[in-house]
Amino acid sequence: MNGFFYIYKMTNISFLNKIATVILSDYNNELTETVIVLPNKRAKIFLIEALKNQTDGNIFSPEIISIEDFVQNIAQIRTIDPIELLFEFYEVYLLITEKKNQQSFEVFANWAKTLLQDFNEIDRYLLDPDHVLSYLKDIEDIKKWGIEVENKTQLLENYIDFWKLLPKYYQSLYDHLLKNRIGYQGLIYREAVKNIDYFSKSISNKKFVFAGFNALNASEEKIIQHLINLDLAKIYWDADQTFLNDPYHDAGLFLRRFKENWKHYKSHPFEWIVDEFSASKNIQVIGTPKTIGQAKIAGSIIENIVNNNRSAALDKVAVVLGEENLLIPLLYSLPNTVGALNITMGYSSKNNPAQILIAKLFKMHTNALSRNNSSYVFYYKDVLDILTHPLIEPYANASTLVNIINKNNYTFISHQKLLELNTSANDLFLLVFEKWESGSIAVLEIISKLLLKVKNNLNNENEEEKITKAFVYAIFKVINKLINYYSQHKEIDTIDTLYAIYKQVIDLAEVSFEGEPLNGLQIMGVLESRVLDFETVIITSMNEGKFPAGKSQNSFIPYDVKRELGLPTFKEKDAIYTYHFYHLLQRAKSIYLLYNTESDGLDAGEKSRFITQLEVEKQPNHTLTHEIYNAVLPDTAYSPMVIPKSEKVMDRLKEIAEKGFSPSALTSYIRNPIQFYFQKILRISEVEEVEENIALNTLGTIIHETLRVLYEPFIGKFISETDIQNCIKRIDSEVLIQFKLVYKEGEIKKGRNLLAFEVAKRNVLNFLKVELDSLENGDAIKILELEKTFERIVEHPSFPFPVLIKGNVDRIEVRNGNIRIIDYKTGKVEKTNVTLKSWKGLTDDIKNDKIIQVLAYAYMYEANANGKPIEAGIISFKNLKSGFLPFNFKEEKESTAIISSEIQSNYLEQIVLLLNEILDVNIPFEEKIV
Repeated sequence: MNGFFYIYKMTNISFLNKIATVILSDYNNELTETVIVLPNKRAKIFLIEALKNQTDGNIFSPEIISIEDFVQNIAQIRTIDPIELLFEFYEVYLLITEKKNQQSFEVFANWAKTLLQDFNEIDRYLLDPDHVLSYLKDIEDIKKWGIEVENKTQLLENYIDFWKLLPKYYQSLYDHLLKNRIGYQGLIYREAVKNIDYFSKSISNKKFVFAGFNALNASEEKIIQHLINLDLAKIYWDADQTFLNDPYHDAGLFLRRFKENWKHYKSHPFEWIVDEFSASKNIQVIGTPKTIGQAKIAGSIIENIVNNNRSAALDKVAVVLGEENLLIPLLYSLPNTVGALNITMGYSSKNNPAQILIAKLFKMHTNALSRNNSSYVFYYKDVLDILTHPLIEPYANASTLVNIINKNNYTFISHQKLLELNTSANDLFLLVFEKWESGSIAVLEIISKLLLKVKNNLNNENEEEKITKAFVYAIFKVINKLINYYSQHKEIDTIDTLYAIYKQVIDLAEVSFEGEPLNGLQIMGVLESRVLDFETVIITSMNEGKFPAGKSQNSFIPYDVKRELGLPTFKEKDAIYTYHFYHLLQRAKSIYLLYNTESDGLDAGEKSRFITQLEVEKQPNHTLTHEIYNAVLPDTAYSPMVIPKSEKVMDRLKEIAEKGFSPSALTSYIRNPIQFYFQKILRISEVEEVEENIALNTLGTIIHETLRVLYEPFIGKFISETDIQNCIKRIDSEVLIQFKLVYKEGEIKKGRNLLAFEVAKRNVLNFLKVELDSLENGDAIKILELEKTFERIVEHPSFPFPVLIKGNVDRIEVRNGNIRIIDYKTGKVEKTNVTLKSWKGLTDDIKNDKIIQVLAYAYMYEANANGKPIEAGIISFKNLKSGFLPFNFKEEKESTAIISSEIQSNYLEQIVLLLNEILDVNIPFEEKIV
């Protein structure tokens, strides 16, 4: 007893160090015959390190094993993985279910995964499966008592039959697995209990030490108590008296039960009870909005630890992620000064970048297969999604292909065309786009080769790429398992079915990170923290529903039935979480609890009850502080950009002045000087992208070009009614030609684009009809120019250099003796848009952009008019009923549409003011905030 008392009094010593002390003192002469059983595999390395630190010489290490491996050794049955189990169950299901009632694998998997969990619990707690499953059938029968026999539908009958078959499903699966010496956890535990007598007789020279357990299922309890009663084993708990002595504290729920109910403790001490939670601790509760904020704060805390010259102590720091999705943001938030890093946790395959790639592959190929039965046609978005994926883009050698697709507006691309377009295709590219036409097994083999190729592209030296490689390898294993299972189960007959099955099994797959636990910062999940002690603990996602997890009923067994039968409910699951949480705090000195302050949204929730519990039951030696961290917001949400005019900018302005300012460049400056700066000074053009649906500017170009081609034969001639009627006959063919020229490889035979095609034809037809009406009414129209560029130099004493005004005019004609300059607009323009009441401030407001534009054309053409009166205006295709909308200056009640020399002079004066502002070295380009 003295030894036990000594260890009990040792405070601030990790639990595994205490276990090492006991092993070296009590089992020193029989280490090779000693087996240490721990709750998980991860603690093994820490225990070995503790043993090394407490011995000077060389010793033979005792066998150290996890409880699951230990039970498996007793049962002598191999563990089956969840994916394999699902397929084995389906095989059994098909054998015992009538052909007419058999479901496809994807439908079966939806309920089978839940049922398997219930089978597992029934076995782990050694319940009679016939009793439990018949109980469920009786409950369903009672629910349907009120329905008359004649009113029972076939669907209802099938439903009742399903519940009747549950005992048969269980027993058939159990027998099938046992025959093959494989099993899920519950089956292995039940078989281990059956085999415990034989096992205990065969290992009479062995000694077992069970250490660090909390919650035990019925099978584990029976096995451990059996070995203890035979004096073959001892068990050491890590119980803090604060929780053990409080009858209402969930952290001690299971330990109190064992202490009270096990016969062993009627005559033996309960080892160990410590008093360490009440010791001095600094607990900081930190709230911040959203998940990403928690990652940033965790990174800052770790940076402070490193900066305080405690980098050597990082291996005593644990970041425990209450939510696995926080792993990647946390890795990006860690300071560069963190050298060694150990990640030990599971990460859902749903968020795996390799799984996202496979999902995109399935989408691309299933779309290609279903789009056209006669050919293999890819949708451009699917292709670009794959080619820009981070696992493909750097290695597929396809940047030129992406540019070709965008530039030529390919919406749909045949498989053959895709290979023709990428002349530098490498093996990775060819694997990505290899046809999926040879059945499911061939598809899986293609994906397997692709993942292997991707894995080989990744660098082992780069920490980020090492993690990515783990992601890729996890999916690679799933795909290879599917290949193996497919060879035995022929139910995967189509690509759609294959993808449905893939989505089912990928939910069961998990990426396991296993590093070197003794070195560097420890990042882990909640379950991985069992048995381990750290000086500094950072716990994230301390919100209800995250930590602890919410009440989930992923079971066919109702809550009250679980209570009656002794199966764990959410009450027990909460108690397990509670123990893990308080055990993390038990020996820690510095504790940081991070939670999301947002009360709504996908990743939100109330502050965890554990935080409230720490506040309400605050220990005298605990320092508990609260902080709320919010993002630092600037005084102003956004400061407008201001770009001074450097010497190079002025050189560029001079270059533009020599080549010509277009009217659209001038209106671009009025709209936003920064936009002018980007487009004209820096020459930044818009990113070229596939135009899946025809944009308004593209439609406008098509209409402009069609009219140009139709009217070109009449330049320098008066047009007749016959000419227009001939043009009307050519509309369909000419619009189609222009569509092909402008829209390139874009699809125009269906959907919105077909509508746009019809709109273009209708606009051209309506324009020609208006023209025909004018001719019938006696107008004489002579076409002078079409789509022609004009220019004129503006010189002024205030300019640092002469300025050329240059622009492209859609159409110039002589109509009834007047020169008419016409600008086509596909958008809607009203008369008010080209009416001016005052010259003052003409260039200050973008609403005058159309006036500035048409007057610029008149100014440039003035020398060519030979004294004829000039009109300049707009024809709006969305307002054709208004016809030609000329610029007119309206002063009081008088208005004029003829552009006189006085109008030209006033206009030029305003343009000079605008150009002076643009060319003034002292006036920066300043962004306009709309």
